[in-house]
Amino acid sequence: MYFLLCLHTVFYIALCGAEGDQLRIVGGHEAEPHSRPYMASLQDGTLHMCGGALIREDFVLTAAHCQGFRNYKIVLGAHSLDEQETSQQVFTDLSFFPHKAYNYTNNDIMLIKLNGKAKLSSAVQVIPMMNKKLREGKECSVAGWGDIGDNDTFPDTLREVKTTIVNRKTCDQQHKRIEITNRLVCATGQKKYQGFCTADSGGPLVCDRMVAGVVSFSGRRCGDPRTPDVYTRVISYKRWIANILKKNK
Repeated sequence: MYFLLCLHTVFYIALCGAEGDQLRIVGGHEAEPHSRPYMASLQDGTLHMCGGALIREDFVLTAAHCQGFRNYKIVLGAHSLDEQETSQQVFTDLSFFPHKAYNYTNNDIMLIKLNGKAKLSSAVQVIPMMNKKLREGKECSVAGWGDIGDNDTFPDTLREVKTTIVNRKTCDQQHKRIEITNRLVCATGQKKYQGFCTADSGGPLVCDRMVAGVVSFSGRRCGDPRTPDVYTRVISYKRWIANILKKNK
């Protein structure tokens, strides 16, 4: 069984078939405040649902399955989601550009246009997109405000964890019920049960300070090395992204 990692407790259980033992601690630690100024919190009202990355002053990159919230808003410049930090910028009038061929684990990528440009600061910055392929064994990282333990434990502050790129063919063999195409990239934590979890969806896989992937899906248990975490490979959608950005200057 596989699950998309966009949704908070109620939706996660209803739509993803979650079981109690799936929500395990996935390692990592609190990030240095505002050390990842490109991070975006995608929220339904005040509830954090997904992550994203600011790739232009007016565009956020995320996962296509992070669409459809009722009271959608995007928060930039946040470290703590429970505090009204002066660094935070909130956007509510949004335009959505999910990939037209999105189908659950395929083409799970989306761009969101903000209703204005973000004001760049030490807490809000654009991250460049990687334009080269990742080699097996490459050390990267992922961050988010998603679940960190049993009983739906969602942190107040941004957390991060190191990941290592896994050979795609090996990943495909481990994910026996779904094909890992060349438009996907896999990674595992450096220790057992490290990686992304519920509500981390859409967040960026960062390698060499560039976004190389978008959090998409994993196996039954967060951070389980037997079913590596799977990201949408950004370089595979370089032309698609460029076209949308060009049409929406």
